[in-house]
Amino acid sequence: MTIVVACAAFKGSLSATEACRWAAEGARNSFPDEEIVTLPVADGGTGSLDVMHHIGATLYPISVSGPTGEVVDTHFAATDPDQAFVEMADACGLLRLPAGQPAPLDASSYGLGEAILAALDSGRPNILCGIGGSASTDGGTGMAAALGVRFLDDAGEPLPLGGRELHRLASIDLTGLDPRIRQAQITIACDVDTPLLGTNGSARVFGPQKGAGDEDIAHLERGLARLAEVAEPLGGEPDYPGAGAAGGVGFLARLLGWKLTQGFTVLSQITGLEYSVAGANLVLTGEGRLDDQTAHGKAPMGVAALGREHGVPVWAVCGKIDLAAERVRSAGFAGAAALSDIALTDEESHSKAGPMLATLTQQLLDEAL
Repeated sequence: MTIVVACAAFKGSLSATEACRWAAEGARNSFPDEEIVTLPVADGGTGSLDVMHHIGATLYPISVSGPTGEVVDTHFAATDPDQAFVEMADACGLLRLPAGQPAPLDASSYGLGEAILAALDSGRPNILCGIGGSASTDGGTGMAAALGVRFLDDAGEPLPLGGRELHRLASIDLTGLDPRIRQAQITIACDVDTPLLGTNGSARVFGPQKGAGDEDIAHLERGLARLAEVAEPLGGEPDYPGAGAAGGVGFLARLLGWKLTQGFTVLSQITGLEYSVAGANLVLTGEGRLDDQTAHGKAPMGVAALGREHGVPVWAVCGKIDLAAERVRSAGFAGAAALSDIALTDEESHSKAGPMLATLTQQLLDEAL
């Protein structure tokens, strides 16, 4: 029997590689004589650089602006001289907020643009950008500003970075856009398919996890709506699936002519995940939380879909489950178990996530099989 362990990162606790290692230990305790294959997965969000490094990509160190302007050290990954991978989460995402303090109105995507420029400076014209795990809701204006686009108020002055003043946008000046951007092939790996605006849009769905309260969300929505209005003559597509990804980075990416694709799909093609799943008898996947967002392109959902396609049962192990058992099954999982089921406290499930994941995986397999 072959068991494939394909876990994503458990945010704040385990990288995708670490989660796979601990889950594999649990599987090995249950089936010591069977083949256990570990293959970390990601959807373009947190942990994507880790997955690229796992398959042999070289990491090149760079310094960029964090979500609130502080300098942070990150990397871009490359597997050949022509291609590069950039992760927004590691450049200017939630995990990069100083002391973890949310800044829903002022956080910016500027660092992502700087990372793209660094990849171009290295001579790589084909760039894949993973944009999950963002801290900002600036409509992607920060990223575009780093690339030379100007977002001006009615006096012709550049707006401050972030989403706070976006409602004052009067015009967009593309004349300063770095010419290499038009010549490069840039693809955005989205982890969600949300539109820019509305009930299912960027501010309302993802604002709360970035620290936005009700008033903040209304303010950010107003700014994004103004961005969509000003960008309409330039070809803005606020309803395009993924336009609301990363606080609206997807929207600006489309405006610049970039391709949007499902993050899990493109990364699983790079890692050869489908080949591994097709040859397995059982697959284990998981991430920090199994919830409604999982169904919108997150990595475990993609693993479940591959399992269903190839007739291989997929079991999920995660930090917490916020779905009813019926929803778990309808999502394509044979079953699921959570660290919260065996941890005495949330703090314990974070501080001892690795060993507890091994224990949980062993219990799940012993009971299920």
